[in-house]
Amino acid sequence: MDAPQPACARILDGVAQTFVGDRLLLRKLLSGALANGHVLFEDHPGLGKTLLVKAFARAIGCDSKRVQFTPDLLPGDITGTHVWSSRDERFQLARGPVFTNVLLADEINRAPPKTQSALLEAMEERQVTIEGETHLLPSPFFVLATQNPLEQEGTYPLPEAQLDRFVLRLTTGYPKDVESETEILRRRLAWKRDDPTKDLKPVVDAEGFRRMQEEVEEKVYVHPALLVYISRLVRGVREHPHVAAGPSPRGALALLRLSRAHAYVQGRNFVTPDDVKIFVEDALSHRILLDVERALEGREERAVVREVLDKTEAPLRFGNQPPEAAPPKRAGV
Repeated sequence: MDAPQPACARILDGVAQTFVGDRLLLRKLLSGALANGHVLFEDHPGLGKTLLVKAFARAIGCDSKRVQFTPDLLPGDITGTHVWSSRDERFQLARGPVFTNVLLADEINRAPPKTQSALLEAMEERQVTIEGETHLLPSPFFVLATQNPLEQEGTYPLPEAQLDRFVLRLTTGYPKDVESETEILRRRLAWKRDDPTKDLKPVVDAEGFRRMQEEVEEKVYVHPALLVYISRLVRGVREHPHVAAGPSPRGALALLRLSRAHAYVQGRNFVTPDDVKIFVEDALSHRILLDVERALEGREERAVVREVLDKTEAPLRFGNQPPEAAPPKRAGV
């Protein structure tokens, strides 16, 4: 059985003090951040998306800034711009909110595509270019964004290039039962304020969380059979007859990074097929475009990805050590 990594368990417990929801959802969010990826939450208003990302940013002890995306927001409002300083008699850089560890992009699809595109360079290269000058962003840096479904009034679809930069697209969903909904009301009475995240104590700091990200890269082993499994899943979605444009190799890399991070969260130094399976829908469904006929029928991308997942056989043999690390057989055996 998995023994959760202690620091990860404390982070999850801290977030759970504020957010009432599925523990698996919290593990996925933490795995996405440990994989140094950006996470997009898409769901209807009032389901706790903003509360969750604020609580998570607080629990991991990183510097965070929140941007409320609106139709009149300009790219310079996010990245920053040069302003004239009368005291120094020269232009100085006024850094935008993107210069932080965790950028909380609230209702990101309420800004027009021009403003949304201001995050493309930051999300991919962890840097921004302002008037020809490139500035590196702090480490770690990742975006936790929320968006309302496209049928909501006043929303713009995210560009495909930006969607592809999110390692995960998650949904919080409605409370699963009466007990969960009652617990939300009970906690609200105890908070005595609408934003309880200010009372949440950080579990680690930015440097500690960066070291955890490095441990995921350095200490979690992936068997070659699982690399083949990930490749078959991505190619299966890409070659599906109802898919007009499938996931790029970036989708395969996302699955690899997420599976390693989840193994780390679970306290293991090796990846299992289940670490891959739980992320397939969330990591690939937003990276595909269905053909016109299936789109008009209202078929969902997740159903296509789920169909490929069910048909792709997982490896039965995988280990926690590289093949070359196995002891050599004795002669005559």
